[in-house]
Amino acid sequence: MTTATRYETTIRHARTETVDHRFAYDHVMWLVDLDDLPTVPRVLGPLLSFEARDHLGDPDTSIRANVDAFLAGHDIDLRGGRVQMLANPRSLGHAFNPLSVYWCSRPDGSLAAVVAEVHNTEGGLHCYLLRPDARGVSRVAKEFPVSPFFAVDGTYDVRCSGPGDDLRISITLRRGPRLAPVFTATLTGRSLGPVASVTAAALRRPWSSWRVSALIRFEGIRLWLRGVPTLTTDAEGDSEPEPASVLQETAR
Repeated sequence: MTTATRYETTIRHARTETVDHRFAYDHVMWLVDLDDLPTVPRVLGPLLSFEARDHLGDPDTSIRANVDAFLAGHDIDLRGGRVQMLANPRSLGHAFNPLSVYWCSRPDGSLAAVVAEVHNTEGGLHCYLLRPDARGVSRVAKEFPVSPFFAVDGTYDVRCSGPGDDLRISITLRRGPRLAPVFTATLTGRSLGPVASVTAAALRRPWSSWRVSALIRFEGIRLWLRGVPTLTTDAEGDSEPEPASVLQETAR
């Protein structure tokens, strides 16, 4: 039996800058051990896989090796400890993860760090190293263009509970001199238990990543129709309004 677990989740977004825009949708995500990735029979391979090309680092090595290399760049050595990843699998030729989360533990089980891997619909990705404080909050500067409706500035406050029977992740974008909250995303989930049959699970929702991509584009169209200007960033990092095709952009 695989060590993989699936979570029945609800994802909510709330934007309060320019317009009040909110939405929520249900989704099933996988929590996998990077040293024990689930597999399906070869003939069903297109239905489910977790591949390095869809995540950080070198596509020709393993996801685990790439996470270790990223942590080493921040002077963190897990010494063989466990890494669990929350993500969508590649299925039917497509993989899309607006957010993948890695819980990185030492051999004694204590948490060394959390890595938040963010993707946009242009194929870019960026990883944030999270080190929660006593309140369980990590604050990091925004460094990556996720949405054409927000400039690359401000800070993120991230709360990320460890994976257990329940799961809760919240990300708040704060901007301006008073760091006022302008956007919040939450992911809450309930464990469906260990995956008894990877093949059955793969057959149940083979379109999952396609659905996420479609929903994000749909919300981008809604924002555009409400008159929210899109932004472009110049060489000096300044953002200016610019018309854009939201059909190719993310709504967040």
